[in-house]
Amino acid sequence: MVFASLVFLYAFLPANLVLYFAWSNPTWRNWLLIAFSLFFYAWGEPVWISLLLLTTTVDYGIGLLVERWRGTPRAKAALVASLCSNLGLLAVFKYSGFFVETVNAALGTTLAAPPFSLPVGISFYTFQSISYVVDVYRGEVKAQRSWAKFLLFVSLYHQLVAGPIVRYQTIANQIDARRHSIDLFASGVLRFALGLFKKVCVANVAGELVKKTLGVEGLAGLSVADGWFGLAMYTLQIYFDFSGYSDMAIGLGRMMGFHYLENFDHPYVARSVTEFWRRWHISLSTFFRDYVYIPLGGRGHRPYRNLFIVWFLTGLWHGASWNFVLWGLYYGVHIALERAFLGKALLKLPRVVQHLWLLFVVMVGWALFFFTDLKTLGGFLALAFGATAAPLVGADTAQLVMTHGFWLAFAVTLCLPLERLVFPDTQHERPPLVHLGRGLATVLFTLLATAMLVGKSYNPFLYYRF
Repeated sequence: MVFASLVFLYAFLPANLVLYFAWSNPTWRNWLLIAFSLFFYAWGEPVWISLLLLTTTVDYGIGLLVERWRGTPRAKAALVASLCSNLGLLAVFKYSGFFVETVNAALGTTLAAPPFSLPVGISFYTFQSISYVVDVYRGEVKAQRSWAKFLLFVSLYHQLVAGPIVRYQTIANQIDARRHSIDLFASGVLRFALGLFKKVCVANVAGELVKKTLGVEGLAGLSVADGWFGLAMYTLQIYFDFSGYSDMAIGLGRMMGFHYLENFDHPYVARSVTEFWRRWHISLSTFFRDYVYIPLGGRGHRPYRNLFIVWFLTGLWHGASWNFVLWGLYYGVHIALERAFLGKALLKLPRVVQHLWLLFVVMVGWALFFFTDLKTLGGFLALAFGATAAPLVGADTAQLVMTHGFWLAFAVTLCLPLERLVFPDTQHERPPLVHLGRGLATVLFTLLATAMLVGKSYNPFLYYRF
């Protein structure tokens, strides 16, 4: 099940909210959320609930052992057991097929790939579970004594299948005691509606344009302008797709008293690659910083080695394919160059030049991300940089831009942090007109998204495959 679907919007979510607020007992509310979360996850692939429950049970028990054995070698052994369990599951279910394909390509063998499909959300909930055990080992949080409460943390459908990656310490107190208010609920509804609008009315439209350009078989008939236009549309699609989902997850959490940290902070306004990654997929970046980069030594010991390890793993986390590894290392190289000399050089340039350079780097990066076949990727890069016989501008390029001109201008504007000016998220009392505006915006976003969902079959979600 996905958030941007009529079933979720007009059946699942209303039923969840009505039953949730019909009870005031926190324990019953927690069990209700567990039941709805497991049903949400089972909607598409019920068999993989067993894997989710296995991860939950193993790390629940290991967390208790780590706390009991704190300061002893057995605590470290328990931590290693958790890492082996979680990373082993990822290796088997996400990367075994990739390993077999790589061996076959290198050795000319014909080994059979594993028959099972990738369990939805496994990359997210295994990282959440790992962070919990590590934080217990470090003494940053106390082990959760209740298996049900730990299951709630792992399985909350708000962020279960596509993040953001929520750390236990962020919501530990909210599992036991959440505060609800009309203002918080209204804020959550508006945030959810905004995310829904971004996903359906911007990302889906951009995705259809991507299919007409980058999705053409063999890139046949594309001009150089077509290639860059399609890449620009993918740049918009992946941002509004993923940030829209994060907005919906954060909004759902607020409706039910949970406060998840922000996952995107208008990354396309950045002026360097380093700044971009402080703004893009923040929960993943901070995970690798806190649990890989700093433990390896950070900037204090072999910083460039640590940097490339992190970016290799970041690329691999996104998908079991060499193009994702290449994508991760591509960013590792750019950040290393910025640390060495490029960052200081860019600061001497006008701000608009810094910004345009960042957008160019990011768009080329999205080409590495989009094309999983390296041969097709090479063909696209050759096309984009004029190394083929393709014409500079095709017959349909101008028509595509003109037809979608108003939508395109709106989508680009929506990349800017304008909603902070229109709907400031402040703790101070808001004037009645602000409340009215927020209410009207919520209704408008929801109605527009619903209208586009009705009768539409094209409604992908890109990060489900990760």
